[in-house]
Amino acid sequence: MSFDFKRMLKREHNVGCQEKKYRLYAGSAALVASIFTASIALLLIGLVLVATGYIGWCPVYSGMNKNTNTEGDAAETTEETSDTAH
Repeated sequence: MSFDFKRMLKREHNVGCQEKKYRLYAGSAALVASIFTASIALLLIGLVLVATGYIGWCPVYSGMNKNTNTEGDAAETTEETSDTAH
């Protein structure tokens, strides 16, 4: 498995809607837990999860060429079929 740094810098949306929700919930829970446990590592993990969930872009997914965003693919497919129909 190779990691593509150039693809990582493009910042295309690669996190799907369902995964965004999971990242936001898990990140929020990690942030709340870090307040009570005073854990810096948990705070950083929570911040990263909330940020990637809010933005919809994960740099690690970009580098590994992984995409869970199916909404963008469906929109492109419908545009292509509507263009060919006319």
